[in-house]
Amino acid sequence: MDVGDKFPDFVLKDENGEEFDSKNLEGIRYVIYFYPKDNTSGCTREAEAFSENFPRFMMRNIPVIGVSKDSVASHRKFIDGKNLKIKLLSDPDHVLLEAAGAWGTKVMYGKETTGTIRSTFIVGKDGTVEAAWKKVKVDGHVDKVLEKALSLAKNA
Repeated sequence: MDVGDKFPDFVLKDENGEEFDSKNLEGIRYVIYFYPKDNTSGCTREAEAFSENFPRFMMRNIPVIGVSKDSVASHRKFIDGKNLKIKLLSDPDHVLLEAAGAWGTKVMYGKETTGTIRSTFIVGKDGTVEAAWKKVKVDGHVDKVLEKALSLAKNA
């Protein structure tokens, strides 16, 4: 996925086990980010940073959605344990992860492995990608996403 691409439609289960259909986001700008695993250090820092900034995103009606291959139950525990404010979606078969280009070969601790490539996208009201970050480094990332989202909202 790159800027200008149509973001894929999706239906995934959320942290409550309810179906979340991307069609409900039509006409709304949103942030969707892909992360490897609930309750790991980098993923927790990222989710907490999005949650801390959640009010600032929502002041512009920009929902934040996290996606990983973790189960619904894992997401519920992650949200409750860390008091997260964001929506988390479960993609156990990595269908959306693959469609968004957030699944593939990466190097971890010097070893090549297949898994989630930490990525973030801002999807515009028309369903096209307005901003994309790939192979994200967690520290400072949410600030960049918020800054870009606010500037897009201001210019819309």
